Order: sequence, then C-alpha cells, then structure tokens
Amino acid sequence: WGQSLMSTVVIPVAMTLAILILSEIIPKTLGANYWNRLIGFTVGSVNFIIWLLLPLVYVSQFITSLLNKKKERSVLSRSDFSAMTEIGLRHGVFEKEESKIIQNLLRFDTIRAKDIMTPRTVVIAADDEETIDSFYEEHHDLHFSRIPLYSDHIDQISGFFLKNDMLASLIQDRGKEPLKNLRRDITIVNEQMAVPDLFNKLMEKREHIALVVDEFGGMAGLVTMEDVIETLLGMEIMDELDNIEDMQKLARSNWEDRARKMGILPPNDPEAQEE
Repeated sequence: WGQSLMSTVVIPVAMTLAILILSEIIPKTLGANYWNRLIGFTVGSVNFIIWLLLPLVYVSQFITSLLNKKKERSVLSRSDFSAMTEIGLRHGVFEKEESKIIQNLLRFDTIRAKDIMTPRTVVIAADDEETIDSFYEEHHDLHFSRIPLYSDHIDQISGFFLKNDMLASLIQDRGKEPLKNLRRDITIVNEQMAVPDLFNKLMEKREHIALVVDEFGGMAGLVTMEDVIETLLGMEIMDELDNIEDMQKLARSNWEDRARKMGILPPNDPEAQEE
C-alpha cells in the first residue's frame, strides 16, 4: 500500500512542484530581477543551441518532405474563419456589420455575376438612333446616371451614355443628334463570372457598369460596381431618389430575394424592411 501511495501521489506531486519551481518560478524571478546581467549569457546560449541543432532541423525537414509529398494545405479553412468570426461577434470583438462583411467576403468567390445583376426585364435602355431631345422629353425625370444603348433590339447592346453628357448636349443645342453620338464602350462579362473577378475587371478598366451576357451571347442584365459593393456589405446602397422609381423598387426586391438565398441577408431582415 505504501509503494502504491508513493507512486500514485507523492512522486507525481513532487515532480509537479519541482517542475513548477525549477522551470517556472526560479527562472522567471531571476530573469525579472537580473535581466541586465543575464542578457549576454542568454543570447550567446540561444545562438549556440540554434547552431548545434541546425543539422537536426534540416534532417527533420527532409524526412517530412519525403513523407508528405502532397501540396501544402492551409491550416485554416474558410469555415474556420467563419466560425472565428461568429465567436468574435459573440464576444464583442466584431460589430454586427463587421461580422456580416467578413462572412460575405468569405463566400464572395461563390457568387456569380448573374446573382447580383439587374435583370434584363427591368433594365431601361434607349435606341441609339433616337434623338437626344426625344429621349429627354420621354425620360426627363430619369434618375439613372448611365443608360444602356441598343441597336434595333435590346439584346444588341452597343454601349451606354452618361446622363451628364446628355444634359450637356442639350445645353449646347445638340438635341437633334442621335444618342449614339454620346455612346461609350461597355464592358461585357459572362453571367458565370465570379464576383471577385468582376470586381477586378471593373477596377482594371475603371468602369462602373458592365453588360452581363448568357451562354448564347444574349443580354442577361446589367451589373454595376455598386452591386458588387452591396454584395460585400450585405446591404443595398440607396441614393436619395432610389425609392421613387417603381422599376428600382422591383429591382431592389429582386436583389433582396437573391441576397437572402445566398445568406447575405437573413430571412425577414428588419433592416431591409425598414429601408
């Protein structure tokens, strides 16, 4: 019984105390009180140990590389980052909006252009042969800054024009000219393009708007830099006139439906309903 007590209680307790005193308390106390005297010896000792063990490190790395020939994988996955974001939100490290942005950023590359575009059915476009006067008379209260232009049919988008260019032309008494005189080239992207690639393309070309085409080359819709930012932030960027136009209300409703399906907005988000 005595030997059993010695091996199960006394020895473990003694070893624990010895480790605690010899490797924790004494070294830390000496280091805190005599650091200026020990610094030279410590640096020299550490450098000597590094030099002494360096061959062993190289051998270990070589053996590890032979055993693991697969491509190195990241220690943390996207789901790990997502979980850490949730934990950070619960512990007050992140604000609610910050957490939402990080979560959206992690799923950014899974979202396609077709998921965030304004569908063809609600796009307002103009015939490039129409005169500036005619278009302005019909759409003088239009609040879009960029209007697509088409040739003969809306599926044949040829470019876009800026509302400011149209107003400047009216001031210069050029209202009889066709809208195609104001035409600017429009960037074309496939509906399957990932949002990060779309963002990079718009930034590279310094464009704000792009035409989204389907697999057959037909117009699927329009996408803007604003749509990309909205997807990242998880909220719609509304200017002071956005809630006037029925078409924009419909587009906004469609955007919210797509956002909920992708998890960017939670179901029945009170923030979305209040806006």
